[in-house]
Amino acid sequence: MDSYQNKVEHYSKLFNTINKRYNSISILRLLSVFICLFMLFYYIKTDDMLYATFAFLSFVGFIFLMRIHSKLSFQKEITAATLKINKNEIAYLNREKIPFENGIEFNDFHHPYAYDLDIFGEHSLFQNLNRTATYVGKKTLANQLLNLFSNNVILENQEAINELQTKVDWRQEFLALATVSHDSKSAYDSLINWNSFKNNTLPKGLIALSFIVPALFFGVLIAYFITSKTILLSYLTYIFIGNMMIMGRSFKRIQSEIAKADNIDKIIKQYSLLVQKIESETFQSKKLIDLQQQLVFKNAKASEHLKQLSELFSRMDTINNFVTAIVFNGTFLYNLHVLKALLKWKESHSEQLEKWIAIIGEFEALNSLANLAYNNPDFVFPEINSEYKIGFENLSHPLLNPATRVGNDTHFYPESFMILTGSNMSGKSTFLRSLGINMVLGGIGSVVCASNANIHPLPVLVSMRLSDSLADSESYFFAEIKRLKQIMDALEDRPAFVLLDEILRGTNSDDKRNGTIEVVKKIIAKNAIGAIATHDIEVCLTTNEYPDILTNQCFEVEIKNNDLHFDYKLRNGICKNKSATFLMQKMGVI
Repeated sequence: MDSYQNKVEHYSKLFNTINKRYNSISILRLLSVFICLFMLFYYIKTDDMLYATFAFLSFVGFIFLMRIHSKLSFQKEITAATLKINKNEIAYLNREKIPFENGIEFNDFHHPYAYDLDIFGEHSLFQNLNRTATYVGKKTLANQLLNLFSNNVILENQEAINELQTKVDWRQEFLALATVSHDSKSAYDSLINWNSFKNNTLPKGLIALSFIVPALFFGVLIAYFITSKTILLSYLTYIFIGNMMIMGRSFKRIQSEIAKADNIDKIIKQYSLLVQKIESETFQSKKLIDLQQQLVFKNAKASEHLKQLSELFSRMDTINNFVTAIVFNGTFLYNLHVLKALLKWKESHSEQLEKWIAIIGEFEALNSLANLAYNNPDFVFPEINSEYKIGFENLSHPLLNPATRVGNDTHFYPESFMILTGSNMSGKSTFLRSLGINMVLGGIGSVVCASNANIHPLPVLVSMRLSDSLADSESYFFAEIKRLKQIMDALEDRPAFVLLDEILRGTNSDDKRNGTIEVVKKIIAKNAIGAIATHDIEVCLTTNEYPDILTNQCFEVEIKNNDLHFDYKLRNGICKNKSATFLMQKMGVI
């Protein structure tokens, strides 16, 4: 918190300094225009070359001030973005608000755990983690939270995240650059669509004309200046019209290349700056070095290739300016030559472009996880094993208030499956979600909310929160049966970490009890690891049949001073105390 506060103070002062310089340059720039016009006026009036000289110098000064003004404008924007980044972190850590995108567009109700574990949406895991500003970064982080990595990739990610968490300034500068890019899904999609459109050839006759006709135009123009024959001006007019006819035939092709490409040159330029930021940093971890090395192509840096593409799109945009398009294309078919260069760039860089953009997304996702580690120094990287051992010390939910959350020690060896009991509000569901969320985080190389952890990364399969689907004419019960079938099918392929919360609620108590017991038996027969929460004490008796696999754990509630007291501590055994009757009596329900 203190480091963010210090940065707010630093960047506030820096922003004020830059803003003062920015305003001063704006005034000087305006003044130089007035001086230039004033000197031109007196030059016309007096024909004194001294005034012409001062007018010229004023114009040169204006151009110089324009460049300074442009640089200061960018510095001002970056500084403002960095200041906002630190203010957002302070507001987030103070639990005042979560000022980050929630990724609701990535939610998938059919995913094995996305909806049940609140991966996306308001107050979700994604929203708390998200420190991305480009669409590809947001998409990459979302995809990572929905998938399990191999052990090698997890260990490489742990090393990379551990390094990035110490590079606070670099991470914030990277995020600031991404923020000012104003990237969007539409901009990303338009660039990817352009890149995937593979018609990169132009008719040979058109290519030949693009050289012959402009050469003829300038040849006739030079001949006119040499001979002063007015007939040549007529020839120039015919050639000019010929050039415009050629452009007319090429116009549709040019439009197809730049369709939906508004401001795409600016987005690509920002991509190049982000790539340049990666290229210029020194990294130690294997993954970051590997990603950095992929940013070299044909003995040149990826940032240089992207700047070239940005410039080509910027030049192509001149076709939308009527006067410029007429003059430039009528004389030397400017946009046709730019089109050839654009197609040539795509032909040689097509496969690399998406890779470079993906690397930007990869860094943004890793930066988000590094930020989680930095903000929570008490979180740990779990040890990774291949022996189906899963254990946590002081496990809790990473999104709970650190001042009040309660941690629990739990392990899934030698017994691999837990039957969890406890009264309502005792903490069962939160505990299950804590297990699920931390297994997801551990499975992508992130830190987890525990003081010590050792896990075998496994797919996470959850049935905790389902809803009726009116659109599909599904009841809650049928949706739950479908989810259980999905879990059983997934367990056919490989063992998984399974979390079930009070299943089969849509049937009578005997059916529910017997069904739950059979589900537990089938799940453990498929070598699943995990836990099931239930209110049915008879389900707990199943541990007598499978003492080496099943274990009973519980959360208890106590009545103190005529009030319910929850300590949220996990205990061995079966829950003994109940709260429903007491609570209803206290509230006058019964």
